[in-house]
Amino acid sequence: MNKYTMLRLILLAAGLGWGLTLIGAFLPWDWATEHLEKFGGSGEIPDDVMLNYWMRMASGAFGFVGVFFLLAAWKPYAYKNIIPVLAYGSLCEAAILIFYGIKFDLPIFPFGPDVAIALVPGIAILLLKSELGNKSGASSKAKN
Repeated sequence: MNKYTMLRLILLAAGLGWGLTLIGAFLPWDWATEHLEKFGGSGEIPDDVMLNYWMRMASGAFGFVGVFFLLAAWKPYAYKNIIPVLAYGSLCEAAILIFYGIKFDLPIFPFGPDVAIALVPGIAILLLKSELGNKSGASSKAKN
């Protein structure tokens, strides 16, 4: 598998990881809070309209970040200018998660997977983004 294909797969995986949160914008509140509690909540989440609103706002925002990753995976050359922004944004999100996960002494689940979903693609994309300098997607060594 060449680096260009690896980059596209990482962008696709990141897009799915971020994009799946979009369903949270449409879930019934009772179902969503029940599952949030299973993912590490420390107690019952109150039926609060602002919490309900913030969940939908965060789900929508993260979902649209996923859309940008998916667009970049679909046509990397057309979206090559946003690919580094997506990578650095993922790394910033990972740093925020690490900081607050440690500050709040969170258990490894769900804290660890959340960090990995942001950190791994961010690093991998930065390592592979140079492949977009080659229009064919092949490495420069293969061209010579």
